Amino acid sequence: MKKLVIFDLDGTLLNTIEDLAQAANYALEKNEFATHSMASYPFFVGNGVKRLITRVLPEDHRDEETVNRLLKDFKEYYDEHCTQYTRPYDGMPELLMDLHEMGVRMAVASNKYQHAVDKIIGHYFPDINFVAIEGQREGMNIKPDPSIVFSILAKAQMPKADTLYVGDSGVDMETARRACVDSVGVTWGFRPQKELNEYHANCIVNRPLDILDVVENGIRLD
Repeated sequence: MKKLVIFDLDGTLLNTIEDLAQAANYALEKNEFATHSMASYPFFVGNGVKRLITRVLPEDHRDEETVNRLLKDFKEYYDEHCTQYTRPYDGMPELLMDLHEMGVRMAVASNKYQHAVDKIIGHYFPDINFVAIEGQREGMNIKPDPSIVFSILAKAQMPKADTLYVGDSGVDMETARRACVDSVGVTWGFRPQKELNEYHANCIVNRPLDILDVVENGIRLD
């Protein structure tokens, strides 16, 4: 049985895509750039908000000054509106409570900047005592660098063999692989199942509560 489950945030715990898209489009429009459709954004996100801003800009306007200007506008908007449309995926609150009642420890590992991660997790999951809530911050490389997982393992004092990493993207599966922990890919997030297969997810699940079987029995459900 696994004793620690590390969750990605965007596309895994919560459907955050509309708030991310609204903030990015706000920054683009404010700076007189064309905006993007909601359907485009699942393929822009996953590597932190600076990379998101870089991707949504025209290729000939991706200089550091422009990116940083839009990043500032993005954060100002997102900090105020990050819970406007964001919602937990169906079954996720129940999964977290079940894991809590089983005595399984939980943590969050996100490429979103720390302030936003803290606000969002505190808003949607105030009753879950996460052993660590890790976002992007100064001095910490973003995923798929495994440093964020190592930081969580140190705080939890948990061996890799007792740890499960859950995410919705190739970035997440690669993060788990580099950290040498077992991975679960989820199909309800922002990226297609094909990507999870290509990045060698150890297991793929279609519903949050399926993760309980993996935690308890190591059952492959893909």
